[in-house]
Amino acid sequence: MAARFHFRLEPLRKLREALEREAERHLARAIQAEQQARAYLDTLSAQRTALFESRRLAAGQALDLDLWRAGERYLVVLERRQVEGYERLRKASADLAEAREGLALAHRNHLMLVRLKERRALQHAQEQQLRETLDMDELAILRYHRESA
Repeated sequence: MAARFHFRLEPLRKLREALEREAERHLARAIQAEQQARAYLDTLSAQRTALFESRRLAAGQALDLDLWRAGERYLVVLERRQVEGYERLRKASADLAEAREGLALAHRNHLMLVRLKERRALQHAQEQQLRETLDMDELAILRYHRESA
């Protein structure tokens, strides 16, 4: 009866597979964080554009200085938020690059064990085939000796 193949490093392969899945989840969170940072900056940009559009005056319209000053103060706040948003985007992009590298490494480590398992299974199958062939040859030799005696 043929012996079943048992890969001794199977627990390590499963661990590496779990680490790869975790790296995928980490990458998804990093992508989401970068998208949120970009959306936040787009919102700030739209608010700034809307403020400039609201400042346009029709010909002959009187200028409200209090409203103008309030708009200037709001522009300062928007610029400060944009600086913070760009810093958040820079950090999110760096985290995304790191997550991609981590996923690539985790995938490589997992794939290495998968390939090793495949090679060992093939080697085991070849060894089993050789054993079966030797057993069949031995049986044939014994049968020949019994028939010739």
